[in-house]
Amino acid sequence: MNVASYIDHTVLKPTTVLDDVQKVCEEALEYKFAAVCVPPPFVRACREFLKGSDVKVATVIGFPFGYSVPKAKLCEVEQAIQDGCDELDVVINISAAKSGLWNELEDEMTMLLAPIHANDRKIKVIIESGILTDDEIVTCCRIYGALGVDYVKTSTGYAETGATLKAVQLMKANLPSGVKIKAAGGIKTYALAKQFIEAGANRIGSSSGVGLVKQQSEEQ
Repeated sequence: MNVASYIDHTVLKPTTVLDDVQKVCEEALEYKFAAVCVPPPFVRACREFLKGSDVKVATVIGFPFGYSVPKAKLCEVEQAIQDGCDELDVVINISAAKSGLWNELEDEMTMLLAPIHANDRKIKVIIESGILTDDEIVTCCRIYGALGVDYVKTSTGYAETGATLKAVQLMKANLPSGVKIKAAGGIKTYALAKQFIEAGANRIGSSSGVGLVKQQSEEQ
């Protein structure tokens, strides 16, 4: 297993500057990460830094709390596509999930999926698993799996609890085989990343991507 091929190398802090984006792009090129995930205003620059490479450009929508109105998220999606983003990590309306408003969540995602898939982009739906009950996680898997999303993602990294093995295992057991899983939120060691991959994660979101690769090299 080459952990680098699983990593979405991430810089999403509110104080992100262009130099930070250039640095993670250079690291992604050096280590051959799967993607770089940056704040929306940096998508165009990221696209240019990664020009001619296989590294995907990812950004976030409705980040980090998810309670933007659907039309606002749609505008973010359309702008990200226009700017050249390959993958969109979309935060669900967590408030709606905790309120059991599942029809609203289904309607929201149906609207957002249309332009994403029409433009041959990938969507990773962030459900913030650390603050959901097991039943709520299963319901999210049922709804988003049926809609045909590309990935369901554990966490933003901003909630008190990030990715857990239990959540990934639960997602793996309740998602259609064609829907992948991204584990993110607090994954700072290769040992932990390996556990998530073995549990079913297809991507690892981390701001510690270089460290994960170096730790793997040291173990081999």
